[in-house]
Amino acid sequence: MEKTKSTTIKSEKKSTVKKLIKSKKEAVLPTAKLSLAKAALSVAAKKEAPKPEIPKAEIKESAIVASAGEREIVEADFEPKDKKNKRYYEAVGRRKRAIARVRLLTIKPFEGDEGKITVNDKSYQQYFPTMELRQIAEASLRRLKSLNRFEIVARVKGGGIHSQAEALRHGVARVLVDFNADFRKKLKKVGYLKRDPRETERKKFGLKKARRAPQWAKR
Repeated sequence: MEKTKSTTIKSEKKSTVKKLIKSKKEAVLPTAKLSLAKAALSVAAKKEAPKPEIPKAEIKESAIVASAGEREIVEADFEPKDKKNKRYYEAVGRRKRAIARVRLLTIKPFEGDEGKITVNDKSYQQYFPTMELRQIAEASLRRLKSLNRFEIVARVKGGGIHSQAEALRHGVARVLVDFNADFRKKLKKVGYLKRDPRETERKKFGLKKARRAPQWAKR
């Protein structure tokens, strides 16, 4: 008898729980359907609403500059600042670990033995301390007898001062060939167009230098 009573109580509890769940679902469903319908209506209204047309004449290229508490509209200036852009030719010269990026500009011929060569925002006479290095830097132009016909602007980095001078010579020779292919024959004959591959050999472990071995004693 006790078992049957317990089973009946359990079944009644289950049925009441099921009824409560059903009633809650029925109460929630209409509200969810309503919210979905409202969302669909709002989306449709947005799509159907006509967008205001702005005439092209009124559209101006402007940039908004935000200041403290205020906003000012400033017309953007899209024109280049330097209207007189000089035409130039560019090449790269290398020697050991030095790299020279060289630009060549054509100018009116002037009188004088010294060329217009600037290296890292300095004249090549200030940058290179000795006469030998200056002669190396201007060698390509002197070979063509055109030291007073071109202006050279170079950026040099890496390596030592001597390898930088030779890298500059290599870069100037290359850029002159880009300017006029007829210069190639003269510059190649002297060897200014060749990339010199010689570099210091690396030190080896077990040796004192690249090839110098420690003194060997038989006994």
